[in-house]
Amino acid sequence: MKRYCLALDLHPDPSLMEEYVRLHKSVQPVIQKSIRDAGVIDMQIFMLGNHLFMIMDTVDDFTFEKKAAMDAANPAVQEWERLVSQFQNVDPEHDPSGKWRVMEQIFQLDPA
Repeated sequence: MKRYCLALDLHPDPSLMEEYVRLHKSVQPVIQKSIRDAGVIDMQIFMLGNHLFMIMDTVDDFTFEKKAAMDAANPAVQEWERLVSQFQNVDPEHDPSGKWRVMEQIFQLDPA
């Protein structure tokens, strides 16, 4: 299993942030299935102000490229991405397929 930690900022507008949270409390089963089909075992998103932090556990052969290709071929995922992108504070020059930024691990607690 692989673990990824990713970060994304929302536009710092309380009403937009509230709507983003509301949407994520009722993610459609077709979207959840597409995430699992790409090899994601578990996904959690945490929020602090307008900052989002995602923990994603995946199968060993998971790649972001494979997931992006699957997402591009799935109209439901494309519609979901269009919907949530209006809330996300992403640099327009940045590749939109990589709006979640992979974080670098800098510490691991040594086993006791």
